[in-house]
Amino acid sequence: MNTIDEKFIESLYQDLTPVTRNRVDDTVSKIVKIKEKGQKVVVMMGSGPNIHEGVTTLVSELIKKHIIDGVITSSAVIAHEMAGSLDRVKRVNGIELGINSGILPRGDIFEITLMDEDTLKKIQEEMIIDNELIKKALTMPGNSIIKAAGNMAYPMGLRTEKLAVEVELISKITGKPFEYIAGLGADNRTMIGAGAQNNVPVIVSVPQLVGGGMVGLCIADSIPIKERSKALADLLESATLIIESAVALTQEIHDGPFETYTGHGIWSAWTGIKTYSLKNKSIVRIDLDPNLEKAWEAEKKSRAVQEAVDRGLPKTKMLKVPFRMEMSGFARLEDSIPVVGDIGVIWPIIALKVSKALNVQLDFISYPQESEPGKEMREWIVKEVKILDRNLMIEKATGGKTYAAEISKLIET
Repeated sequence: MNTIDEKFIESLYQDLTPVTRNRVDDTVSKIVKIKEKGQKVVVMMGSGPNIHEGVTTLVSELIKKHIIDGVITSSAVIAHEMAGSLDRVKRVNGIELGINSGILPRGDIFEITLMDEDTLKKIQEEMIIDNELIKKALTMPGNSIIKAAGNMAYPMGLRTEKLAVEVELISKITGKPFEYIAGLGADNRTMIGAGAQNNVPVIVSVPQLVGGGMVGLCIADSIPIKERSKALADLLESATLIIESAVALTQEIHDGPFETYTGHGIWSAWTGIKTYSLKNKSIVRIDLDPNLEKAWEAEKKSRAVQEAVDRGLPKTKMLKVPFRMEMSGFARLEDSIPVVGDIGVIWPIIALKVSKALNVQLDFISYPQESEPGKEMREWIVKEVKILDRNLMIEKATGGKTYAAEISKLIET
């Protein structure tokens, strides 16, 4: 069982630099005030680190506790959550296993998902599984690791790819986004599961559509790009505070085609299309890159970033730091807070402090993956967070209706 070790989390807090500690305090204070006013907090996150550090599982908990009101994420995260977030795999030499070397990744590694009998049986009801291949791999030399679920391992990765095509078809029939349809059958300790089951939007941004193999393609094709962009704009417009967590390309996400303050929404507004503004919104960015702090400080002290924009000059040369695009819109917003640190450390601190201030009891909390509590947490996620229930998803999405004719037509086209 995942336990909440307040003393350990307090030690993480005390180990922060004074600057980072102050920024965390500011973030906690903002979230608490916003929630007390009944306003909304939206999280924008990337994939890998957020899955491995248990942050996506923590955010699903914060959704259920009505602290997080929306999530913008990547197609890779959706793929991992369809398979239960984290799983344990055995890695063996694929050539020795008999796999065509032309399709093996670097190092000729082939992975087998290590799962319980019930899960294997459930997958066997959906697709043909090469049990002899699995048995042979399990007898071979190799190592076992925990990694993001439903990725490169057999059969879970293949199951996720095949299931994605079905989710896309149901999405097109019902007119609902892929993420929502998948969430109907997902474990409620995933963000898509918690989101769909608590009427909280969890949606993939346009720049983050490429990822998760077939899942990303199916998400991209499930609803039109314009419809997706509008849903993203509506979610960001509803937020008083946006938290960016280990994510790239955020300028293209929150300054997208319908944003007017730092983005490119002027011509949409000009032609009568509904737009929104980041003006007066708060943005917190949790990132390990120290250049984030440098860019932010340069803007606050001398408006260096805005000056570069105004003069049409390259920001990297003016600021003399490696400049990522997402730093521009972030640094130029008046109410932005850079938190330079490890998301695995920062998130549990924020979650615990906010929940205590709001008198909310959390049932799950994450820890840094390299710590002892973090290792136990990852084992817990592997064991407890289940794969997407296909039958439940179909039942909830269709209400028991049969769409055989519509599905056949879509397959043909």
